Amino acid sequence: MATMALTSSFSSLSPQSLKSRNLKIPTRSNFTPRSISLNPNPIILTNNLSFKSPQLLKSIPTLTSSKKLTVKASASAPAPASPAPQPWHGAAMKPLLASIATGVILWFVPVPSGVSRNAWQLLAIFLATIVGIITQPLPLGAVALMGLGASVLTKTLTFAAAFSAFGDPIPWLIALAFFFARGFIKTGLGNRIAYQFVSLFGSSSLGLGYSLVFSEALLAPAIPSVSARAGGIFLPLVKSLCVACGSNVGDGTENKLGSWLMLTCFQTSVISSSMFLTAMAANPLSATLTLNTINQAIGWMDWAKAAIVPGLVSLVVVPLLLYIIYPPTVKSSPDAPKLARENLEKMGPMSSNEKIMATTLLLTVGLWVFGGILNVDAVTAAILGLSILLITGVVTWKECLAEGVAWDTLTWFAALIAMAGYLNKYGLISWFSQTVVKFVGGLGLSWQASSGILVLLYFYSHYFFASGAAHIGAMFTAFLSVATALGCPPYLGALVLSFLSNIMGGLTHYGIGSAPVFYGANYVPLAKWWGYGFLISIVNLIIWLGVGGFWWKVIGLW
Repeated sequence: MATMALTSSFSSLSPQSLKSRNLKIPTRSNFTPRSISLNPNPIILTNNLSFKSPQLLKSIPTLTSSKKLTVKASASAPAPASPAPQPWHGAAMKPLLASIATGVILWFVPVPSGVSRNAWQLLAIFLATIVGIITQPLPLGAVALMGLGASVLTKTLTFAAAFSAFGDPIPWLIALAFFFARGFIKTGLGNRIAYQFVSLFGSSSLGLGYSLVFSEALLAPAIPSVSARAGGIFLPLVKSLCVACGSNVGDGTENKLGSWLMLTCFQTSVISSSMFLTAMAANPLSATLTLNTINQAIGWMDWAKAAIVPGLVSLVVVPLLLYIIYPPTVKSSPDAPKLARENLEKMGPMSSNEKIMATTLLLTVGLWVFGGILNVDAVTAAILGLSILLITGVVTWKECLAEGVAWDTLTWFAALIAMAGYLNKYGLISWFSQTVVKFVGGLGLSWQASSGILVLLYFYSHYFFASGAAHIGAMFTAFLSVATALGCPPYLGALVLSFLSNIMGGLTHYGIGSAPVFYGANYVPLAKWWGYGFLISIVNLIIWLGVGGFWWKVIGLW
Protein backbone atom coordinates (compact mmCIF):
# COMPACT_ATOMS: atom_id res chain seq x y z
CA MET A 1 0.00 0.00 0.00
CA ALA A 2 1.29 3.39 -0.91
CA THR A 3 1.53 6.24 1.68
CA MET A 4 0.73 9.87 1.21
CA ALA A 5 2.03 12.62 3.49
CA LEU A 6 0.93 16.20 3.25
CA THR A 7 2.90 18.76 5.17
CA SER A 8 2.22 22.42 4.70
CA SER A 9 1.53 25.81 6.38
CA PHE A 10 -1.97 27.11 5.96
CA SER A 11 -4.36 29.65 7.42
CA SER A 12 -7.57 28.12 6.16
CA LEU A 13 -8.55 24.62 4.92
CA SER A 14 -11.76 24.04 3.06
CA PRO A 15 -13.52 20.86 4.24
CA GLN A 16 -15.48 20.72 0.99
CA SER A 17 -12.28 20.38 -0.95
CA LEU A 18 -11.29 17.37 1.10
CA LYS A 19 -14.72 15.75 1.08
CA SER A 20 -14.19 15.01 -2.56
CA ARG A 21 -11.29 12.77 -1.49
CA ASN A 22 -13.25 11.23 1.41
CA LEU A 23 -11.06 12.88 4.03
CA LYS A 24 -12.55 13.41 7.51
CA ILE A 25 -11.35 16.55 9.34
CA PRO A 26 -11.62 16.52 13.13
CA THR A 27 -13.09 19.64 14.74
CA ARG A 28 -10.35 19.86 17.32
CA SER A 29 -7.62 22.37 16.65
CA ASN A 30 -4.90 19.86 17.44
CA PHE A 31 -5.40 17.80 14.26
CA THR A 32 -4.33 14.17 14.58
CA PRO A 33 -2.96 12.34 11.52
CA ARG A 34 -5.01 9.37 10.27
CA SER A 35 -4.58 6.64 7.78
CA ILE A 36 -7.01 6.86 4.95
CA SER A 37 -7.60 5.09 1.67
CA LEU A 38 -6.75 7.09 -1.39
CA ASN A 39 -7.05 6.08 -5.05
CA PRO A 40 -5.89 5.81 -7.67
CA ASN A 41 -2.25 6.92 -7.35
CA PRO A 42 0.15 7.43 -4.45
CA ILE A 43 1.13 11.05 -3.78
CA ILE A 44 3.66 12.76 -1.58
CA LEU A 45 3.26 16.43 -0.69
CA THR A 46 5.83 18.36 1.27
CA ASN A 47 6.12 22.02 2.07
CA ASN A 48 7.45 22.67 -1.41
CA LEU A 49 4.28 21.13 -2.92
CA SER A 50 6.02 18.48 -4.96
CA PHE A 51 3.34 16.12 -6.33
CA LYS A 52 3.93 12.61 -7.57
CA SER A 53 0.31 12.50 -8.74
CA PRO A 54 -0.73 15.69 -10.53
CA GLN A 55 -4.29 14.34 -11.00
CA LEU A 56 -5.00 15.41 -7.41
CA LEU A 57 -3.90 19.02 -7.82
CA LYS A 58 -7.40 20.27 -8.47
CA SER A 59 -8.75 18.82 -5.23
CA ILE A 60 -6.04 20.35 -2.99
CA PRO A 61 -6.83 23.91 -1.82
CA THR A 62 -4.42 26.84 -1.61
CA LEU A 63 -2.37 26.32 1.50
CA THR A 64 -1.42 29.54 3.34
CA SER A 65 -1.74 28.76 7.04
CA SER A 66 1.22 28.33 9.31
CA LYS A 67 -0.30 25.18 10.77
CA LYS A 68 0.77 21.77 9.58
CA LEU A 69 -1.42 19.09 8.11
CA THR A 70 -0.24 15.52 7.85
CA VAL A 71 -2.42 13.05 6.04
CA LYS A 72 -1.43 9.41 5.57
CA ALA A 73 -3.28 7.47 2.96
CA SER A 74 -2.81 4.05 1.46
CA ALA A 75 -3.70 3.21 -2.10
CA SER A 76 -5.39 -0.10 -2.74
CA ALA A 77 -4.12 -0.41 -6.34
CA PRO A 78 -1.42 -3.12 -6.54
CA ALA A 79 1.91 -2.47 -8.14
CA PRO A 80 1.93 -3.54 -11.78
CA ALA A 81 3.03 -7.20 -12.07
CA SER A 82 6.25 -7.87 -13.87
CA PRO A 83 5.78 -9.97 -17.04
CA ALA A 84 6.28 -13.72 -16.57
CA PRO A 85 9.58 -14.97 -17.96
CA GLN A 86 9.29 -16.84 -21.23
CA PRO A 87 9.87 -20.60 -20.87
CA TRP A 88 13.06 -22.05 -22.37
CA HIS A 89 12.32 -24.07 -25.48
CA GLY A 90 15.90 -24.97 -26.33
CA ALA A 91 18.15 -27.84 -25.31
CA ALA A 92 18.49 -29.18 -21.79
CA MET A 93 21.89 -27.71 -21.02
CA LYS A 94 23.35 -30.27 -18.59
CA PRO A 95 22.79 -33.27 -20.89
CA LEU A 96 24.02 -31.21 -23.85
CA LEU A 97 27.22 -30.27 -22.02
CA ALA A 98 27.75 -33.90 -20.98
CA SER A 99 27.43 -35.00 -24.59
CA ILE A 100 29.83 -32.32 -25.87
CA ALA A 101 32.33 -33.02 -23.06
CA THR A 102 32.39 -36.71 -23.98
CA GLY A 103 33.33 -35.91 -27.56
CA VAL A 104 35.86 -33.21 -26.69
CA ILE A 105 37.70 -35.34 -24.10
CA LEU A 106 37.97 -38.33 -26.42
CA TRP A 107 38.94 -36.08 -29.34
CA PHE A 108 42.09 -34.95 -27.50
CA VAL A 109 43.06 -38.36 -26.13
CA PRO A 110 46.21 -39.57 -27.94
CA VAL A 111 45.32 -41.77 -30.90
CA PRO A 112 46.30 -45.42 -30.27
CA SER A 113 48.84 -47.02 -32.55
CA GLY A 114 47.20 -48.64 -35.56
CA VAL A 115 44.20 -46.27 -35.59
CA SER A 116 43.87 -43.46 -38.11
CA ARG A 117 43.16 -39.92 -36.94
CA ASN A 118 39.88 -39.84 -38.87
CA ALA A 119 38.71 -43.08 -37.25
CA TRP A 120 39.47 -41.74 -33.76
CA GLN A 121 37.72 -38.44 -34.42
CA LEU A 122 34.67 -40.26 -35.75
CA LEU A 123 34.64 -42.44 -32.63
CA ALA A 124 34.62 -39.29 -30.47
CA ILE A 125 31.67 -37.86 -32.43
CA PHE A 126 29.86 -41.20 -32.41
CA LEU A 127 30.18 -41.64 -28.63
CA ALA A 128 29.15 -38.02 -28.04
CA THR A 129 26.07 -38.66 -30.18
CA ILE A 130 25.28 -41.84 -28.24
CA VAL A 131 25.53 -39.95 -24.93
CA GLY A 132 23.23 -37.29 -26.39
CA ILE A 133 20.76 -39.94 -27.52
CA ILE A 134 20.77 -41.45 -24.03
CA THR A 135 20.45 -38.17 -22.10
CA GLN A 136 18.26 -36.46 -24.73
CA PRO A 137 19.05 -32.74 -24.48
CA LEU A 138 16.99 -32.52 -27.70
CA PRO A 139 14.80 -34.98 -29.60
CA LEU A 140 16.74 -37.97 -30.94
CA GLY A 141 16.60 -36.86 -34.56
CA ALA A 142 18.01 -33.44 -33.66
CA VAL A 143 20.86 -34.99 -31.64
CA ALA A 144 21.76 -37.34 -34.49
CA LEU A 145 21.62 -34.51 -37.03
CA MET A 146 24.00 -32.47 -34.88
CA GLY A 147 26.35 -35.47 -34.78
CA LEU A 148 26.34 -35.63 -38.57
CA GLY A 149 26.88 -31.90 -38.72
CA ALA A 150 29.90 -32.17 -36.42
CA SER A 151 31.41 -34.93 -38.55
CA VAL A 152 31.04 -32.80 -41.69
CA LEU A 153 32.22 -29.59 -40.00
CA THR A 154 35.42 -31.25 -38.75
CA LYS A 155 36.04 -32.85 -42.16
CA THR A 156 35.85 -36.28 -40.51
CA LEU A 157 33.21 -37.29 -43.05
CA THR A 158 32.18 -35.78 -46.33
CA PHE A 159 28.57 -34.68 -46.68
CA ALA A 160 27.85 -37.60 -48.99
CA ALA A 161 29.35 -40.07 -46.50
CA ALA A 162 27.58 -38.57 -43.49
CA PHE A 163 24.16 -38.82 -45.15
CA SER A 164 24.83 -42.01 -47.08
CA ALA A 165 22.61 -44.18 -44.87
CA PHE A 166 19.52 -42.21 -45.86
CA GLY A 167 19.69 -44.39 -48.95
CA ASP A 168 19.77 -47.56 -46.83
CA PRO A 169 16.51 -49.56 -47.07
CA ILE A 170 16.22 -50.44 -43.37
CA PRO A 171 15.48 -46.92 -41.98
CA TRP A 172 12.89 -46.44 -44.73
CA LEU A 173 11.30 -49.79 -44.00
CA ILE A 174 10.92 -48.73 -40.36
CA ALA A 175 9.36 -45.39 -41.36
CA LEU A 176 6.97 -47.16 -43.74
CA ALA A 177 5.94 -49.44 -40.87
CA PHE A 178 4.65 -46.41 -38.97
CA PHE A 179 2.59 -45.36 -42.00
CA PHE A 180 1.09 -48.85 -42.16
CA ALA A 181 0.28 -48.63 -38.46
CA ARG A 182 -1.57 -45.37 -39.11
CA GLY A 183 -3.86 -47.06 -41.64
CA PHE A 184 -4.23 -50.11 -39.45
CA ILE A 185 -5.60 -48.03 -36.58
CA LYS A 186 -7.44 -45.40 -38.64
CA THR A 187 -9.59 -47.92 -40.51
CA GLY A 188 -10.53 -49.82 -37.37
CA LEU A 189 -8.95 -53.03 -38.62
CA GLY A 190 -6.44 -52.89 -35.80
CA ASN A 191 -9.19 -52.62 -33.20
CA ARG A 192 -11.10 -55.48 -34.81
CA ILE A 193 -8.08 -57.82 -34.70
CA ALA A 194 -7.19 -56.58 -31.21
CA TYR A 195 -10.66 -57.36 -29.93
CA GLN A 196 -10.39 -60.84 -31.47
CA PHE A 197 -7.16 -61.43 -29.57
CA VAL A 198 -8.64 -60.08 -26.34
CA SER A 199 -11.74 -62.24 -26.72
CA LEU A 200 -9.51 -65.32 -26.97
CA PHE A 201 -6.60 -64.54 -24.64
CA GLY A 202 -7.49 -61.31 -22.84
CA SER A 203 -8.51 -62.64 -19.44
CA SER A 204 -4.91 -61.99 -18.33
CA SER A 205 -2.20 -59.64 -19.57
CA LEU A 206 0.35 -62.45 -19.43
CA GLY A 207 -1.79 -64.69 -21.63
CA LEU A 208 -2.24 -61.87 -24.10
CA GLY A 209 1.52 -61.31 -24.20
CA TYR A 210 2.33 -64.96 -24.79
CA SER A 211 -0.21 -65.16 -27.62
CA LEU A 212 1.63 -62.33 -29.41
CA VAL A 213 5.09 -63.76 -28.66
CA PHE A 214 4.39 -67.18 -30.14
CA SER A 215 2.42 -65.74 -33.06
CA GLU A 216 5.50 -63.71 -34.00
CA ALA A 217 7.76 -66.75 -33.57
CA LEU A 218 5.56 -68.79 -35.92
CA LEU A 219 5.83 -66.09 -38.60
CA ALA A 220 9.60 -65.63 -38.12
CA PRO A 221 10.85 -68.37 -40.47
CA ALA A 222 8.53 -67.17 -43.26
CA ILE A 223 9.34 -63.43 -43.08
CA PRO A 224 13.12 -62.86 -43.29
CA SER A 225 12.98 -59.22 -42.19
CA VAL A 226 12.57 -58.57 -38.47
CA SER A 227 11.87 -54.90 -39.31
CA ALA A 228 8.99 -55.87 -41.58
CA ARG A 229 7.68 -58.43 -39.13
CA ALA A 230 7.76 -56.06 -36.18
CA GLY A 231 6.76 -52.87 -37.95
CA GLY A 232 4.33 -54.08 -40.58
CA ILE A 233 2.43 -56.65 -38.54
CA PHE A 234 3.01 -56.57 -34.80
CA LEU A 235 3.50 -52.88 -34.02
CA PRO A 236 0.07 -51.94 -35.42
CA LEU A 237 -1.50 -54.89 -33.63
CA VAL A 238 0.19 -54.18 -30.29
CA LYS A 239 -0.69 -50.47 -30.46
CA SER A 240 -4.31 -51.35 -31.16
CA LEU A 241 -4.36 -53.77 -28.23
CA CYS A 242 -2.93 -51.12 -25.92
CA VAL A 243 -5.52 -48.54 -27.00
CA ALA A 244 -8.33 -51.08 -26.71
CA CYS A 245 -7.24 -51.84 -23.14
CA GLY A 246 -7.05 -48.14 -22.21
CA SER A 247 -3.25 -47.85 -22.24
CA ASN A 248 -2.25 -44.73 -24.20
CA VAL A 249 0.87 -42.64 -24.66
CA GLY A 250 1.04 -39.33 -22.87
CA ASP A 251 -1.88 -39.64 -20.43
CA GLY A 252 -0.20 -41.61 -17.65
CA THR A 253 -1.69 -44.97 -18.62
CA GLU A 254 1.38 -46.33 -20.40
CA ASN A 255 2.14 -48.81 -17.60
CA LYS A 256 -1.39 -50.16 -17.63
CA LEU A 257 -0.38 -52.58 -20.39
CA GLY A 258 1.59 -50.86 -23.16
CA SER A 259 5.03 -50.53 -21.53
CA TRP A 260 5.31 -54.20 -20.64
CA LEU A 261 3.77 -55.40 -23.90
CA MET A 262 6.02 -53.26 -26.13
CA LEU A 263 9.20 -54.27 -24.31
CA THR A 264 8.17 -57.93 -24.26
CA CYS A 265 7.39 -58.04 -27.98
CA PHE A 266 10.70 -56.35 -28.76
CA GLN A 267 12.88 -58.57 -26.57
CA THR A 268 11.25 -61.74 -27.91
CA SER A 269 11.59 -60.56 -31.52
CA VAL A 270 15.38 -60.85 -31.23
CA ILE A 271 14.96 -64.37 -29.83
CA SER A 272 12.71 -65.55 -32.67
CA SER A 273 15.16 -63.98 -35.16
CA SER A 274 17.93 -66.16 -33.74
CA MET A 275 15.94 -69.41 -34.03
CA PHE A 276 15.78 -69.79 -37.82
CA LEU A 277 18.18 -69.18 -40.66
CA THR A 278 15.48 -67.27 -42.57
CA ALA A 279 14.16 -65.24 -39.60
CA MET A 280 16.58 -62.33 -40.00
CA ALA A 281 18.15 -60.85 -43.10
CA ALA A 282 21.72 -61.04 -41.75
CA ASN A 283 21.56 -64.73 -40.78
CA PRO A 284 22.54 -65.97 -44.25
CA LEU A 285 25.59 -63.69 -44.01
CA SER A 286 26.67 -65.57 -40.86
CA ALA A 287 26.22 -68.86 -42.72
CA THR A 288 28.25 -67.58 -45.68
CA LEU A 289 31.12 -66.34 -43.49
CA THR A 290 31.10 -69.66 -41.64
CA LEU A 291 31.52 -71.52 -44.92
CA ASN A 292 34.34 -69.20 -45.99
CA THR A 293 36.14 -69.41 -42.62
CA ILE A 294 35.89 -73.07 -41.55
CA ASN A 295 34.62 -74.64 -44.79
CA GLN A 296 31.46 -75.97 -43.16
CA ALA A 297 27.91 -75.07 -44.22
CA ILE A 298 25.05 -74.29 -41.82
CA GLY A 299 21.79 -75.64 -43.27
CA TRP A 300 18.27 -74.49 -42.38
CA MET A 301 17.53 -77.62 -40.34
CA ASP A 302 20.96 -77.55 -38.68
CA TRP A 303 20.35 -74.00 -37.49
CA ALA A 304 16.79 -74.71 -36.28
CA LYS A 305 17.77 -77.93 -34.51
CA ALA A 306 20.53 -76.22 -32.52
CA ALA A 307 18.45 -73.14 -31.66
CA ILE A 308 15.04 -74.63 -30.91
CA VAL A 309 15.57 -75.62 -27.25
CA PRO A 310 17.35 -72.49 -25.92
CA GLY A 311 15.04 -70.39 -28.11
CA LEU A 312 11.84 -71.86 -26.65
CA VAL A 313 13.19 -71.53 -23.11
CA SER A 314 13.97 -67.84 -23.73
CA LEU A 315 10.53 -67.23 -25.25
CA VAL A 316 8.94 -68.60 -22.08
CA VAL A 317 11.30 -67.02 -19.52
CA VAL A 318 11.75 -63.47 -20.87
CA PRO A 319 8.05 -62.40 -20.92
CA LEU A 320 7.56 -63.87 -17.45
CA LEU A 321 10.67 -62.13 -16.08
CA LEU A 322 9.61 -58.78 -17.51
CA TYR A 323 6.12 -59.39 -16.11
CA ILE A 324 7.73 -59.64 -12.65
CA ILE A 325 10.27 -56.80 -12.81
CA TYR A 326 8.35 -54.39 -15.11
CA PRO A 327 4.76 -55.45 -14.57
CA PRO A 328 1.63 -54.03 -16.18
CA THR A 329 -0.64 -52.43 -13.60
CA VAL A 330 -3.58 -54.40 -14.97
CA LYS A 331 -2.74 -58.09 -14.66
CA SER A 332 -6.13 -59.75 -14.75
CA SER A 333 -9.31 -58.69 -16.51
CA PRO A 334 -11.83 -61.55 -16.46
CA ASP A 335 -14.49 -59.36 -18.07
CA ALA A 336 -12.25 -58.32 -20.95
CA PRO A 337 -13.15 -61.18 -23.34
CA LYS A 338 -16.86 -60.49 -22.89
CA LEU A 339 -16.39 -56.75 -23.43
CA ALA A 340 -14.25 -57.45 -26.50
CA ARG A 341 -17.00 -59.59 -28.04
CA GLU A 342 -19.56 -56.86 -27.34
CA ASN A 343 -17.32 -54.29 -29.04
CA LEU A 344 -16.93 -56.57 -32.05
CA GLU A 345 -20.73 -56.77 -32.34
CA LYS A 346 -20.97 -52.97 -32.16
CA MET A 347 -18.38 -52.61 -34.94
CA GLY A 348 -20.54 -54.63 -37.28
CA PRO A 349 -19.24 -55.95 -40.62
CA MET A 350 -15.94 -54.80 -42.08
CA SER A 351 -15.98 -51.43 -43.82
CA SER A 352 -14.61 -50.97 -47.34
CA ASN A 353 -11.49 -49.26 -45.94
CA GLU A 354 -10.92 -52.17 -43.57
CA LYS A 355 -11.14 -54.60 -46.48
CA ILE A 356 -8.66 -52.54 -48.51
CA MET A 357 -6.30 -52.37 -45.53
CA ALA A 358 -6.56 -56.13 -44.91
CA THR A 359 -6.01 -56.98 -48.59
CA THR A 360 -3.01 -54.64 -48.80
CA LEU A 361 -1.51 -56.14 -45.65
CA LEU A 362 -1.91 -59.68 -46.98
CA LEU A 363 -0.33 -58.66 -50.30
CA THR A 364 2.63 -57.02 -48.53
CA VAL A 365 3.19 -59.97 -46.19
CA GLY A 366 2.96 -62.32 -49.19
CA LEU A 367 5.68 -60.38 -50.94
CA TRP A 368 7.80 -60.50 -47.78
CA VAL A 369 7.41 -64.28 -47.63
CA PHE A 370 7.98 -65.00 -51.34
CA GLY A 371 10.12 -61.97 -52.12
CA GLY A 372 13.22 -64.08 -52.60
CA ILE A 373 11.53 -66.08 -55.36
CA LEU A 374 9.95 -63.01 -56.98
CA ASN A 375 13.09 -60.87 -56.55
CA VAL A 376 11.17 -58.23 -54.55
CA ASP A 377 12.90 -56.94 -51.42
CA ALA A 378 11.10 -55.99 -48.21
CA VAL A 379 11.19 -52.21 -48.61
CA THR A 380 9.92 -52.41 -52.21
CA ALA A 381 7.00 -54.53 -51.03
CA ALA A 382 6.24 -51.99 -48.29
CA ILE A 383 6.33 -49.07 -50.76
CA LEU A 384 3.93 -50.96 -53.04
CA GLY A 385 1.57 -51.51 -50.11
CA LEU A 386 1.71 -47.87 -49.04
CA SER A 387 1.08 -46.78 -52.64
CA ILE A 388 -2.17 -48.77 -52.65
CA LEU A 389 -3.24 -47.16 -49.38
CA LEU A 390 -2.46 -43.67 -50.73
CA ILE A 391 -4.25 -44.24 -54.05
CA THR A 392 -7.38 -45.55 -52.33
CA GLY A 393 -7.34 -42.78 -49.73
CA VAL A 394 -7.13 -45.19 -46.79
CA VAL A 395 -4.07 -43.20 -45.72
CA THR A 396 -3.33 -39.68 -46.98
CA TRP A 397 0.09 -38.18 -47.57
CA LYS A 398 -0.76 -35.43 -45.11
CA GLU A 399 -1.22 -38.09 -42.45
CA CYS A 400 2.13 -39.62 -43.38
CA LEU A 401 3.81 -36.23 -43.00
CA ALA A 402 2.16 -35.84 -39.60
CA GLU A 403 3.79 -39.06 -38.35
CA GLY A 404 6.59 -37.21 -36.57
CA VAL A 405 7.90 -40.33 -34.85
CA ALA A 406 8.45 -42.01 -38.23
CA TRP A 407 10.55 -39.15 -39.59
CA ASP A 408 12.43 -38.72 -36.31
CA THR A 409 13.27 -42.44 -36.25
CA LEU A 410 14.35 -42.37 -39.88
CA THR A 411 16.74 -39.49 -39.10
CA TRP A 412 18.48 -40.81 -36.00
CA PHE A 413 18.66 -44.42 -37.18
CA ALA A 414 20.15 -43.48 -40.55
CA ALA A 415 22.67 -41.19 -38.82
CA LEU A 416 23.85 -43.97 -36.51
CA ILE A 417 24.09 -46.46 -39.38
CA ALA A 418 26.27 -44.01 -41.33
CA MET A 419 28.64 -43.28 -38.44
CA ALA A 420 28.92 -46.94 -37.39
CA GLY A 421 29.52 -47.97 -41.00
CA TYR A 422 32.39 -45.53 -41.42
CA LEU A 423 33.95 -46.62 -38.13
CA ASN A 424 34.29 -49.98 -39.84
CA LYS A 425 35.49 -48.51 -43.15
CA TYR A 426 38.12 -46.41 -41.36
CA GLY A 427 39.53 -49.58 -39.80
CA LEU A 428 38.60 -48.99 -36.15
CA ILE A 429 36.59 -52.20 -35.85
CA SER A 430 39.31 -54.37 -37.39
CA TRP A 431 41.85 -52.77 -35.01
CA PHE A 432 39.56 -53.54 -32.08
CA SER A 433 39.10 -57.16 -33.22
CA GLN A 434 42.85 -57.72 -33.62
CA THR A 435 43.54 -56.17 -30.21
CA VAL A 436 41.00 -58.47 -28.56
CA VAL A 437 42.36 -61.49 -30.36
CA LYS A 438 45.92 -60.82 -29.19
CA PHE A 439 44.80 -60.15 -25.64
CA VAL A 440 42.62 -63.26 -25.24
CA GLY A 441 45.07 -65.49 -27.06
CA GLY A 442 47.86 -64.48 -24.69
CA LEU A 443 45.98 -65.38 -21.51
CA GLY A 444 46.71 -69.12 -21.82
CA LEU A 445 43.19 -70.17 -20.75
CA SER A 446 41.19 -73.25 -21.69
CA TRP A 447 39.17 -73.05 -24.89
CA GLN A 448 35.95 -72.82 -22.89
CA ALA A 449 37.15 -69.80 -20.87
CA SER A 450 38.75 -68.14 -23.88
CA SER A 451 35.62 -68.66 -25.96
CA GLY A 452 33.52 -67.24 -23.12
CA ILE A 453 35.59 -64.03 -23.08
CA LEU A 454 35.40 -63.76 -26.87
CA VAL A 455 31.64 -64.23 -26.80
CA LEU A 456 31.17 -61.49 -24.18
CA LEU A 457 33.39 -59.05 -26.08
CA TYR A 458 31.64 -59.84 -29.35
CA PHE A 459 28.20 -59.51 -27.74
CA TYR A 460 28.65 -56.24 -25.81
CA SER A 461 30.62 -54.50 -28.55
CA HIS A 462 27.22 -54.25 -30.25
CA TYR A 463 26.68 -50.98 -28.40
CA PHE A 464 28.84 -49.52 -31.20
CA PHE A 465 26.67 -50.91 -34.01
CA ALA A 466 23.33 -49.87 -35.44
CA SER A 467 23.04 -52.95 -37.62
CA GLY A 468 23.43 -56.67 -37.04
CA ALA A 469 24.71 -57.13 -40.58
CA ALA A 470 27.41 -54.48 -40.04
CA HIS A 471 28.53 -56.15 -36.82
CA ILE A 472 28.64 -59.59 -38.43
CA GLY A 473 30.54 -58.31 -41.44
CA ALA A 474 33.10 -56.49 -39.29
CA MET A 475 33.83 -58.98 -36.50
CA PHE A 476 32.37 -62.45 -37.17
CA THR A 477 35.26 -63.87 -39.19
CA ALA A 478 37.99 -62.58 -36.85
CA PHE A 479 36.32 -63.88 -33.69
CA LEU A 480 35.45 -67.25 -35.23
CA SER A 481 39.03 -67.68 -36.43
CA VAL A 482 40.48 -66.92 -32.99
CA ALA A 483 37.96 -69.15 -31.18
CA THR A 484 38.87 -72.01 -33.52
CA ALA A 485 42.60 -71.41 -33.04
CA LEU A 486 42.14 -71.51 -29.25
CA GLY A 487 40.51 -74.95 -29.42
CA CYS A 488 36.78 -74.22 -29.68
CA PRO A 489 34.95 -76.71 -31.96
CA PRO A 490 34.63 -74.69 -35.19
CA TYR A 491 31.01 -75.53 -36.00
CA LEU A 492 29.88 -74.87 -32.42
CA GLY A 493 31.69 -71.52 -32.38
CA ALA A 494 30.06 -70.51 -35.65
CA LEU A 495 26.55 -71.36 -34.40
CA VAL A 496 27.03 -69.57 -31.08
CA LEU A 497 28.24 -66.38 -32.78
CA SER A 498 25.38 -66.65 -35.30
CA PHE A 499 22.71 -66.95 -32.59
CA LEU A 500 24.15 -64.17 -30.45
CA SER A 501 24.39 -61.88 -33.50
CA ASN A 502 20.60 -61.62 -33.18
CA ILE A 503 20.15 -61.64 -29.42
CA MET A 504 22.64 -58.79 -28.90
CA GLY A 505 20.20 -56.55 -30.80
CA GLY A 506 18.12 -56.36 -27.60
CA LEU A 507 20.73 -54.18 -25.86
CA THR A 508 19.71 -50.81 -27.30
CA HIS A 509 16.96 -49.00 -29.17
CA TYR A 510 19.00 -49.03 -32.40
CA GLY A 511 20.78 -52.41 -32.40
CA ILE A 512 18.36 -54.35 -34.65
CA GLY A 513 15.59 -53.47 -37.08
CA SER A 514 12.74 -54.11 -34.62
CA ALA A 515 14.26 -51.84 -31.93
CA PRO A 516 13.39 -48.41 -33.41
CA VAL A 517 9.94 -49.74 -34.31
CA PHE A 518 8.87 -50.70 -30.79
CA TYR A 519 10.84 -47.95 -29.04
CA GLY A 520 9.31 -45.36 -31.37
CA ALA A 521 5.85 -46.16 -29.97
CA ASN A 522 7.00 -44.12 -26.92
CA TYR A 523 5.62 -46.41 -24.25
CA VAL A 524 9.00 -47.11 -22.59
CA PRO A 525 11.46 -44.39 -21.46
CA LEU A 526 14.92 -44.68 -22.96
CA ALA A 527 16.71 -45.27 -19.64
CA LYS A 528 14.43 -48.22 -18.86
CA TRP A 529 14.78 -49.53 -22.41
CA TRP A 530 18.57 -49.71 -22.04
CA GLY A 531 18.46 -50.90 -18.42
CA TYR A 532 16.08 -53.78 -19.06
CA GLY A 533 17.91 -54.51 -22.32
CA PHE A 534 21.14 -55.10 -20.39
CA LEU A 535 19.38 -57.21 -17.75
CA ILE A 536 17.61 -59.39 -20.33
CA SER A 537 20.90 -59.81 -22.21
CA ILE A 538 22.42 -61.46 -19.12
CA VAL A 539 19.41 -63.78 -18.82
CA ASN A 540 19.61 -64.69 -22.51
CA LEU A 541 23.34 -65.40 -22.28
CA ILE A 542 22.74 -67.72 -19.32
CA ILE A 543 19.98 -69.55 -21.18
CA TRP A 544 21.77 -69.84 -24.53
CA LEU A 545 25.19 -70.75 -23.12
CA GLY A 546 23.85 -72.79 -20.20
CA VAL A 547 20.71 -74.59 -21.40
CA GLY A 548 21.93 -74.30 -24.98
CA GLY A 549 25.36 -75.66 -24.08
CA PHE A 550 23.77 -78.73 -22.50
CA TRP A 551 21.50 -79.21 -25.54
CA TRP A 552 24.42 -78.87 -27.95
CA LYS A 553 26.26 -81.53 -25.98
CA VAL A 554 23.24 -83.83 -26.32
CA ILE A 555 23.08 -83.41 -30.11
CA GLY A 556 26.84 -83.88 -30.47
CA LEU A 557 28.10 -80.40 -31.37
CA TRP A 558 30.91 -80.73 -28.83
